[in-house]
Amino acid sequence: MERTATVHRKTKETDITLTLRLDGGETDISTGIGFFDHMLTAFSVHSGFGLTVKAKGDLEVDCHHTVEDVGIVLGEAFSQAVGDKGGVTRYGHAFIPMDEALGFCAADVSGRPFLVFEAAMPQAVVGGFDACMAEEFFRAFSVHGGVTLHLSAPYGKNTHHILEALFKAWAHALGDACSKREGGVLSSKGVL
Repeated sequence: MERTATVHRKTKETDITLTLRLDGGETDISTGIGFFDHMLTAFSVHSGFGLTVKAKGDLEVDCHHTVEDVGIVLGEAFSQAVGDKGGVTRYGHAFIPMDEALGFCAADVSGRPFLVFEAAMPQAVVGGFDACMAEEFFRAFSVHGGVTLHLSAPYGKNTHHILEALFKAWAHALGDACSKREGGVLSSKGVL
């Protein structure tokens, strides 16, 4: 079974087309927010997922709608691509150092969305990306992807490094959680 999904979402604020391939593929990201493109590219590379994103948003307002809506669409694509969650490892976690910063993510591909996000951002903006939007992005992904995520950065002084550590930790955790295993759904209940 091909673990791939394409989602298109158009609102008065954004127009997004996204394709996610859990078993690898091209990476081509264009959101109009350079730093966000950098983070999504890092996510694709470090998770091993193919990811293409074409997003146009009302950046003349700010980056909020674009970032949150990409999270929604990526979550929807993830949910479709992973399907009934049979044959996946389900859990993954990673610690990622980025110079002085440390990022951690634990993920459960459970169908039960929940986000715990604990990370202070010393600088409010990185390259046109409002640092507070990281939590909104991960919440949108978690809710629409059906994934429990715990993300934290216990220390760090540079917001670029903190965010990059978090995005890469998320990538490794989710990549591991989606790795293939023998058998059906990993649950004592038999379903998720």
